Amino acid sequence: MHTSLRFQHVLLMSQLFPVRVAATLALAWAAAAFCVALGTPLPWMIGPLLATSLVSMAGGPTESWGPLRNTGQWTIGAALGLYFTPEVVALIGGLWWAIALAVGWALLLGWLFGAWLYRLHAPRMHGLPAPMMRATSYFSGAIGAASEMTLLSERENARTDLVAASHSLRLLIVTVTIPFALQWSGLHGLDILPPTVRHVWWPGLALLALATGAGAWVMERLGRANPWFMGAMVVSMGLTMAGFVPSAVPQGLVNAAQLVIGVSLGVRFRKEFLHTAPRWLASVAVGTVGLMAICAAFAALLAWATGLPWVTLLLGTSPGGITEMAITAKVLQLGVPVVTALQVCRLIAVLILVEPMYRRIYPTGE
Repeated sequence: MHTSLRFQHVLLMSQLFPVRVAATLALAWAAAAFCVALGTPLPWMIGPLLATSLVSMAGGPTESWGPLRNTGQWTIGAALGLYFTPEVVALIGGLWWAIALAVGWALLLGWLFGAWLYRLHAPRMHGLPAPMMRATSYFSGAIGAASEMTLLSERENARTDLVAASHSLRLLIVTVTIPFALQWSGLHGLDILPPTVRHVWWPGLALLALATGAGAWVMERLGRANPWFMGAMVVSMGLTMAGFVPSAVPQGLVNAAQLVIGVSLGVRFRKEFLHTAPRWLASVAVGTVGLMAICAAFAALLAWATGLPWVTLLLGTSPGGITEMAITAKVLQLGVPVVTALQVCRLIAVLILVEPMYRRIYPTGE
């Protein structure tokens, strides 16, 4: 009887899944339209993100569909790759030392953030073994992708719920705060290197979709991080660098991609999120604000050393996600190639180095 009831419950949930996805998308579209009317920054991402996160935390039946999220990342990756003309690549190549410095800075800052969390909360969590608390703090502080950091922390026996919640909250704060701050500051129009093509040619767009889709599929088969974003962007970059740009990506598709990405971020914040170690999350929130301030100061130093706009380097070094910061740079015209290059190099370095660093710094987890 118990098995039969469980089967019926699973069947009902599977039948309701399309309805929940459709209702969530309708909510996201309404929130985006409302933000467009208000003139908020990044309305097609921030509106859906805030609406779905609030409804999710209230216990609402929100749902995100993986293929839609992947398609959104695929679209954004293809659109961003069109910025990487040979001139842009030459510019970024001349900034290799600044990119390396930014990567080292991100690794150091993530370690310090984790150490601060450990020092603050280790005395209060007497029920956790010290190695578990150390791993939880370290991977919560690392400035990397939430899913990858959660998987890495699981290998070190950390509390993965706290790690996942920490990264989700950090991403939410950065994604909402920085675009509003930049729009209100009036810093825009600094992107002097636009995409090579601004017109949509539908046969060319179909060819671009096929090529970038193949790149995303290969990345996924290889098990790489953010495969639908990274694979599409790498192929789009290669075509642009070779001087073959078949079409621009329609703005409507870019808006739709932002919407589904916002939904995929918002549904992370379930009702249980509010009950996940409130003091811990409060510390993560305060620490994230501190990280943004410190990164702003670091960006000012890089701007002085490179001559690039401060706001571009702020997005490139901010503790946000690569997709979200690249979208911000694109919508507000704040130097897409430089922001993307900084964020991509940081992501790759963190994924490769953060676990070996942990084992080197804390050989026994102490």
